[in-house]
Amino acid sequence: MLFASFMDLLDVTIVTVAAPDIATDLHATQAQLQWTLAAYTLALGSGLIIGGRIGDDYGRRKVFLVSLACFAVASAACALAPSAEALIAVRVVQGLAGGFMVPQVFGIIRSSFEPAAMAKAFGAFGAVQGLAAVAGPLLGGALVDADLWGLGWRTIFWINVPVAAVALLLGARVLPESTAPVRARLDFTGAVLAAAAVVLVLLPLVQGRDWGWPWWGWALLAAGVVLLAVFVAHERRVTSRGGQPVLEPALLAVRPFTAGLAASVLFFGALAAFFLVLSIYLQAGTGRSAWDTGLVLLPYALGSMITSGAGVALAGKAGRALLVTGSLILAASQGLLWLLVRDGGTPGYWSLAGVMLLGGLGLGLGAPILVNVVLAGVPDRHAGAAGGVLSTVNQIGGAVGVAVLGTVFFNALVPTDSSTAGDTAVVFGHALAQVLPWQVAAYLLAAAVMLALPKTAATHQH
Repeated sequence: MLFASFMDLLDVTIVTVAAPDIATDLHATQAQLQWTLAAYTLALGSGLIIGGRIGDDYGRRKVFLVSLACFAVASAACALAPSAEALIAVRVVQGLAGGFMVPQVFGIIRSSFEPAAMAKAFGAFGAVQGLAAVAGPLLGGALVDADLWGLGWRTIFWINVPVAAVALLLGARVLPESTAPVRARLDFTGAVLAAAAVVLVLLPLVQGRDWGWPWWGWALLAAGVVLLAVFVAHERRVTSRGGQPVLEPALLAVRPFTAGLAASVLFFGALAAFFLVLSIYLQAGTGRSAWDTGLVLLPYALGSMITSGAGVALAGKAGRALLVTGSLILAASQGLLWLLVRDGGTPGYWSLAGVMLLGGLGLGLGAPILVNVVLAGVPDRHAGAAGGVLSTVNQIGGAVGVAVLGTVFFNALVPTDSSTAGDTAVVFGHALAQVLPWQVAAYLLAAAVMLALPKTAATHQH
């Protein structure tokens, strides 16, 4: 399970570093590059909506192994993709497989271990997540620069195949089967409505620039908002009939939960977009290699690892304060980066590394505990459902951030005047400087919303 978890998180971070090479090799448009990341996170979020319940009903071991095999096949298909369109399509499949796979990890741990051992198992899971966060940028940069067998960026997907094979062999031998004691009817219609609504919202945001911002693009956006309202109405009907909805409508009346949803979208949306635009700036703007880009991002991951342990340990006493502090630190780091890039110069490694370390310290205080702080304000009978929804919204927030802030970045990729037309550092620095104030605003707004959350984190695992 740890092999699979490592691979899943690695696939989010590793692709960011390789994004410029993917765009060059596949002649991808800026919108297609955004979809390469957003399609995966959106599909992952969509899979999380129903993946846990399918495992509960049909067997967590079975669903885990099938999803893992599908993830491996999709990874190979990504490596073989002949075009940007094909890569986006198989990234959707890969994300869905990951969305079905990840919930089984939590379910199997909860059903297989006694409380004391369970805590150690979740601790190992957290350690692997930290390792993947550190390894992703470095491994992605190393593989792209090494250009093994002339495969270039494709090796970042091929590497999943042997890892998945080892996990499959081990899983088939040692994983126990388990199901939920009561089988629940799956709200498939609700899951489809939720996913379709988010796609309709994201599609015009990402494609609008290529389309020329036509009126029907805005109509699609409005249709997505209407479909979200239809989704909520459907969930109320499912609840009134005694079914189990994707989103429990009663949760929308719980202030900490709604505040948590808003905070998740702001926090994780800004985070996902940041790594995409920064990677493009570092490589296309300042001429750094993929490996050098990974080294710049490394202090971010290290900073997160430094504070995440303390954040988790103190969340039961000062969860809300840690969240607000983490968001403010992230806002400060983005503001400092703006000072470095606004004049179009090429910042040195150590100045960038200092800003990255600061941002990572903020991330470690906030990201690991956000869900559990929100759950402290949710009634116990709804805690499981609320935790699943919040984990899904984290992924959807990432897709929204890539769509919105990625569009701001690419729209700004034009020379400010004729004197800067040939200076890529100035052009890309200007584009990044256009995004960073929005990043600062997102983290400040997230900090303000977090003031509505409970003071301490929930003590139970979600």
